[in-house]
Amino acid sequence: MNIKNNILETIGNTPLIRLNKITKDFPCEVLAKVDYFNPGNSIKDRMALKMVEDAEKSGKLKPGGTIIEGTSGNTGMGLALAACVKGYKCIFVTTDKQSKEKADILKAVGAEVIVCPTNVAPEDPRSYYSVAKRLATEVPNSCHMNQYDNLSNRQAHYESTGPELWEQTDGKITHFVCTAGTGGTITGTAKYLKEKNPNIKVWAIDVYGSLLTNYYKTGEIDMNFVHPYISEGFGEDFVPQNYDMGVIDAFEQVTDKDGAVMARRIAKEEGMFCGYSAGSCLQGLIQLKDTLKKDDMVVCVFHDHGSRYVGKIYNDQWMMERGFLDIKTFKDIVSGRIGKKLITVAPSQTVAEAVELMKKYDIEHIPVLHENQNIGAISEAGLFLKLFSNPDIKHQTIENVMEAPYTVVEMSTNVEKLGSLISKANGAVLAKDDQGDYHIVTKYDVIQSLAK
Repeated sequence: MNIKNNILETIGNTPLIRLNKITKDFPCEVLAKVDYFNPGNSIKDRMALKMVEDAEKSGKLKPGGTIIEGTSGNTGMGLALAACVKGYKCIFVTTDKQSKEKADILKAVGAEVIVCPTNVAPEDPRSYYSVAKRLATEVPNSCHMNQYDNLSNRQAHYESTGPELWEQTDGKITHFVCTAGTGGTITGTAKYLKEKNPNIKVWAIDVYGSLLTNYYKTGEIDMNFVHPYISEGFGEDFVPQNYDMGVIDAFEQVTDKDGAVMARRIAKEEGMFCGYSAGSCLQGLIQLKDTLKKDDMVVCVFHDHGSRYVGKIYNDQWMMERGFLDIKTFKDIVSGRIGKKLITVAPSQTVAEAVELMKKYDIEHIPVLHENQNIGAISEAGLFLKLFSNPDIKHQTIENVMEAPYTVVEMSTNVEKLGSLISKANGAVLAKDDQGDYHIVTKYDVIQSLAK
């Protein structure tokens, strides 16, 4: 029988999966080390367990103790699983940049979570680094894991991730690509792989707003490169001790938008529901693909699961608010009509005149304007019902039969919002351009735009 004694025995031995669609124009094979198959849904389970076991061996973590850590969420999950099995308490300190889902998951496995501001310096007493250090001195029988400077972090990947990749590729791996955060995953894995084959290239993927790339290139810590960024789980505003830049061959930076959009592509095109760092990792590789050759075998790390980001990168509204989704707007739909006058009618005109306009221009919806004010609407469907019950209505003025005016929106309103505003009773929406002229979008226009 193959029975695990506890959840910790399921950590590691995650699958290596070939990418087929997104990388179809690559000259070589691209594989993903999909580490959300770990029980805590991230690669951080590996180093979390290693840090706990090493702390136990050294006597820093004692029976009944409290584990304290500053975490973006995934390391906390790994530590919490270890704590559940081994009988420890957990206090985790995170930032307000991290997704709410991450904090909720940590609470679900019994951890206390403290949220700190993101945009403060690491040495600021309010930063999550500083708060974690302070708690370690205040909470009795506690142990601060400090994943950034705890070398058990990179040792975990030297002992597990590196050997797994070497065995899974039969030693044919030529490139290892990984986002750069604490430095543990990329340094530990790279160290093992380069001992097996010094020619293996290791590419670190960073985010704009992190200082790691400039530090790699210059050896200097320059805070001018540090600014707020949205990407989660990688990038730093200091250099953790887990780094050994000597085993890294290149750094490549990716924008917040490109990483988020690529994560969504991975889910839709490859069927792997991954987190932010996976999208950034693959995007970084795409930016570097011109240096690859036919016989290369590239491995990207897909670090964690998309369930951590359902309120962020997998939420259309969140993406649109940050300009990350290239979604059509009212202005995009009517762009070819700018300068052309909208067909309208006045309330004093007759129904027969409106019908003639519908026939002439092959349209179903006409706004009723009075002194350029939107006061009503005439629709083909509405007129059909009225004319069918009373043919003489065609001689009446429009003000006596008009329907409710169409909703007026901003030209920047996205197409999904337009679709929700258009109904059977209100078949179009209007917007004014910079010259004060009205334009119209109908249900048919929305369907056409989505079909393109």
